Amino acid sequence: MQADYVIIGAGSAGCAMAYRLTEAGKSVIVIEHGGSDWGPFINMPGALSYPMNMKMYDWGFRSEPEPQLGGRRMATPRGKVIGGSSSINGMIYVRGHALDYEHWRDQGADGWGYADVLPYFKRMEDWHDGGHGGDAAWRGQGGPLHVTRGKRDNPLTQAFVEAGRQAGYPVTGDYNGQQQEGFGAFDMTVWKGERWSAAKAYLRPAVQKGAQLVRGLARRVVIEDGRAVGVELRRGARVDVIRANAEVIVAASAINSPALLMHSGIGPAEHLREHGIKVVADRAGVGQNLQDHLELYIQMAATQPVSLAKYWNLLGKAYVGARWLLTRTGPGASNQFESCGFIRSSAGVQYPDIQYHFLPIAVRYDGQVAPEGHGFQAHTGPMRSKSRGAITLGSNDPETAPKIFFNYMSHPDDWTEFRTAIRLTREIFGQEAFAPYRGHEIQPGEAMQSDDQLDEVIRQHAESAYHPCGTCRMGRADDPMAVVDPEGRVIGVRGLRVADSSIFPRITNGNLNAPSIMVGEKIADHVLGRRLPAENAEPWVNPAWETSQR
Repeated sequence: MQADYVIIGAGSAGCAMAYRLTEAGKSVIVIEHGGSDWGPFINMPGALSYPMNMKMYDWGFRSEPEPQLGGRRMATPRGKVIGGSSSINGMIYVRGHALDYEHWRDQGADGWGYADVLPYFKRMEDWHDGGHGGDAAWRGQGGPLHVTRGKRDNPLTQAFVEAGRQAGYPVTGDYNGQQQEGFGAFDMTVWKGERWSAAKAYLRPAVQKGAQLVRGLARRVVIEDGRAVGVELRRGARVDVIRANAEVIVAASAINSPALLMHSGIGPAEHLREHGIKVVADRAGVGQNLQDHLELYIQMAATQPVSLAKYWNLLGKAYVGARWLLTRTGPGASNQFESCGFIRSSAGVQYPDIQYHFLPIAVRYDGQVAPEGHGFQAHTGPMRSKSRGAITLGSNDPETAPKIFFNYMSHPDDWTEFRTAIRLTREIFGQEAFAPYRGHEIQPGEAMQSDDQLDEVIRQHAESAYHPCGTCRMGRADDPMAVVDPEGRVIGVRGLRVADSSIFPRITNGNLNAPSIMVGEKIADHVLGRRLPAENAEPWVNPAWETSQR
């Protein structure tokens, strides 16, 4: 088996690459260890808490014990299924802030400033505003990825945006357009009531155009004379090599991509030798620079039966499920994240560093509903934590999980920012807009007020937002900690690229699915030796950012 390009991982970026390379007439093989994405739990947006907790769809990773979080081992779901994590995620679509990409560029990712990435975000989108206003000039039409907005007919969803306005924050018609800062409607990758994953947007059309999907576990990249020539693959009991005539592209996630490189002899030389792996390229940055978003659920009881808790019983779930199966409508047709907010934690912060996901029910990602019944919650936490972790190998067997150490909350600024996020949320929930619905605070609970008390809440209850990235950082070829150059080429090896969230120099402001797909789109163009022209759009930055928090 051979092709011009062999892509490891049918996830967000891998699917986009497969589509663009096949469209350009190249032969492509995509390797994916996971199975079909046809199940109702994946395709029904309202069921999003199920697939990320199901062994058949998830790699089932856990972090090493996190010292700042009381030694907890954190769940780290990654999609092991066609479509990768775009098939098990919350379907939230956030490009990130324009200044995130300016930072990438300034850190050595030349050609990745906002003007360079905006055309790719436009190319990938088929944006439907649903009558909620928005920034059509900043958005894309006719691309593979459907982006829509929920109905927003729950009164709590409306109250959240109004409360943000009452607290003195801007309201934005489109946080993915000119102005991210403020409160407004969330975008989601949902189309006609179904999850619209990278598999649906890109992989199926690529396969129709001739791309081959091969099921199996990629064990390592085969490198001969400093050049990647193929991928060693286990299918059942057999181990084969799939040859790549032009390039191997690793798009296996921020967890698996660095592990694959290390098993292939690319990484910190001493660490590879410890595990008896022959060093092909000594790259100190492989597996380093691991980042994520940590969040806390600020939960309130509701005094009126307006939340989604009315469906949180056997009969309610049966109704939601049946209605969705028959008509693709009702509560099951939305991820229920329909309102959001992006704010700055203090004066002197140039662009938002706190994000809100608002949910008109008090529930956890693992599906446990608050015992109080009706309620609502906002997920919040710092967007640009200074803590850095690492992915390392636990053994030289490519089929054992790598060691994941996020090192959450290891920087003192994280604690200050997190406490601020909690207090600002309480202030928003205290506004007049919530007066008709506001009961007592379920989590953290009104008694938790001092810095020490809030720190204890964070230690016990903070959860990952499941946004790992940064472990194969992109930078200049002479940067000793960079793993790939600005075209995604692994430094020190020919014929090998990485294209997924592992190449992010720094985590973006918001959920990572949109930037991950954009990376696949843009690196496909680098492979093909072409580039969309830059667009010098002027994003909005609060003119008073130096002197005011809102």
